[in-house]
Amino acid sequence: MKPNQEFFKKFDFKSDEIERYLQSALHDLEIAEKDQFSEVKFTYSYQALVKTGITLLAKVEKVKVRSVPGHHVKILEKMSEILSDEDVAAIGNAMRIKRNTDLYGGGEIISEKEAADYLKFVQRIVGKAKKIIETK
Repeated sequence: MKPNQEFFKKFDFKSDEIERYLQSALHDLEIAEKDQFSEVKFTYSYQALVKTGITLLAKVEKVKVRSVPGHHVKILEKMSEILSDEDVAAIGNAMRIKRNTDLYGGGEIISEKEAADYLKFVQRIVGKAKKIIETK
């Protein structure tokens, strides 16, 4: 990957920094798994997905994500490429849009089934990414 300097900056991470990123993602995933509120389950699932993407990019591509408009889209796209899984970009983007509608558009109802389905998806992706992060 050639870093897009608008969204990513080359950075030499220490292993403990990458481990902290990963632990933060796993913590959010744990909250999503344990909480009974569908909105909390959804929000923390999405956060775990994005944080896992940030970790994956730090480990594999050695880039730091810049907090600029559109950076979540780019994280999901690059994560999808690294994992060779088109669902990351497609489903992750659907989650992003739903989150944005909830945050900026006056609210979005997240059903229990939707939250559970998104959580299963994120668990699968985090597991896949974790294997790469821990072996590189």
